Amino acid sequence: MSSVADRRSSLEGDNEQQEMLPRKKSAVLVDGVILNGPTTNAKAGEQFVEEACRLIMEEVVLKATDVNEKVCEWQPPEQLRQLLDLEMRDTGEPHDRLLKLCQDIIHFSVKTNHPRFFNQLYAGLDYYSLVARFMTEALNPSIYTYEVSPVFLLVEEAVLKKMIEFIGWKEGDGIFNPGGSVSNMYAMNLARYKYCPDVKEKGLSGLPRFMLFTSAECHYSMKKAASFLGIGTQNVCFVETDGRGKMIPEELEKQIWKARKEGAEPFLVCATAGTTVLGAFDPLDEIADICERHGLWLHVDASWGGSALVSRKYCKLLHGINRADSVAWNPHKMLMAGVQCCALLVKDKSGLLKKCYSAEASYLFQQDKFYDVSYDTGDKSIQCSRKPDAFKFWMTWKAVGTLGLEERVNRALALSRYLVDEIKKREGFKLLMEPEFTNVCFWYIPPSLREMEEGPQFWEKLHLVAPAIKERMMKKGSLMLGYQPHKGKVNFFRQVLINPQVSREDMDFLLDEIDLLGRDM
Repeated sequence: MSSVADRRSSLEGDNEQQEMLPRKKSAVLVDGVILNGPTTNAKAGEQFVEEACRLIMEEVVLKATDVNEKVCEWQPPEQLRQLLDLEMRDTGEPHDRLLKLCQDIIHFSVKTNHPRFFNQLYAGLDYYSLVARFMTEALNPSIYTYEVSPVFLLVEEAVLKKMIEFIGWKEGDGIFNPGGSVSNMYAMNLARYKYCPDVKEKGLSGLPRFMLFTSAECHYSMKKAASFLGIGTQNVCFVETDGRGKMIPEELEKQIWKARKEGAEPFLVCATAGTTVLGAFDPLDEIADICERHGLWLHVDASWGGSALVSRKYCKLLHGINRADSVAWNPHKMLMAGVQCCALLVKDKSGLLKKCYSAEASYLFQQDKFYDVSYDTGDKSIQCSRKPDAFKFWMTWKAVGTLGLEERVNRALALSRYLVDEIKKREGFKLLMEPEFTNVCFWYIPPSLREMEEGPQFWEKLHLVAPAIKERMMKKGSLMLGYQPHKGKVNFFRQVLINPQVSREDMDFLLDEIDLLGRDM
């Protein structure tokens, strides 16, 4: 009996499949366009995808850890325009030509996966995240409603829940955003909404002069957010920092009292956990005490330093973060989830995030759907279309586990300590300060300056060294390393360690290469 039933079920399935197949019909002419089936050549498209993936595998993935490859193939903009065919024409071009363009684009792009790319706060190749990115690009989802993105909404929920646990909250809310700058802007607007809910509907007219407080070493996105939200950059108080780049709590409280005395309404303090240049961590517990005394929202920009939370050894850097009202954390930095992967996490669980940002679009967020509409989380976002960035991090986390993520953080800190020790041993290298995180800041002093007294002329000449070495290293393609002046200090190098493919030998090469490129200056 069961075999008969199985055959009947199989036949019914075949019939249903046949009914779903499109039936060939006569061509129809509408507005001068012949409508008769798809116009895309699927077979040719599939072959192009296959060949392009092979090219990506050979030229990007397989060469990612090869130190014999160049980090970059420098060309000035005018020359690069001539080398690349960037013109878009009326008719399409053949696939062999497109594949050659793909190869050229890879060749002239900076290899951020290279073990000797140290230029930014992201680096390296995580293979699991890469596969997740391939998947999401192929599936092309947008995560605003459960009906169009069921899997990725559940993934985001799971990742946010786990990140909230590491912050130390029992519960919370959150959303992934296109960048830590956006997360900081979300938090600023959320804090203002919490303080004055009428601002959402009535706007800024008649409101008091709001003022926020942040570190003098904060990310520049705080100033941009204040401008964008109509708060005004003059109403951002940049609190003095100590010699290591940490916000001074006593100065913060002094500035809050001063603002109130001048008639302003303080509403937000933004602390930083891992500053961009020095890698400094503000004293969160002391800042939280001040926020509690004054009834202020505490946001922690942990875009860079938040990943230390997964390390039992280094999570102490963020002691007190559990007292924050909101946190920005970018797994695409030290945890290598792939640009971009950035979360805003909020302690509130009353729906404040949705209340602040919802617009209740009736064509997306219908309340009479056949499933639980609480999973339609898109109304918490200022975006409509939104990429499933959490999936990249989820795939990496599933692959290496929490212990694997912890190992990445611990290894990065250990390598930075090795580099610091080597800098101290070598003639011509001078630390700016002992690093707190993986930001190792140092000067290279060429032989011509080593006997000179450290007066104005010395510092004026030293200021020119880092940019000149940077130019040489990029034209050679041997490595990429950032430099900058900072707080009255002349140009110095900032080495940031992230990539687990980086070895001790790469640290030695870094110092050797700087000396090679700069010894004749």
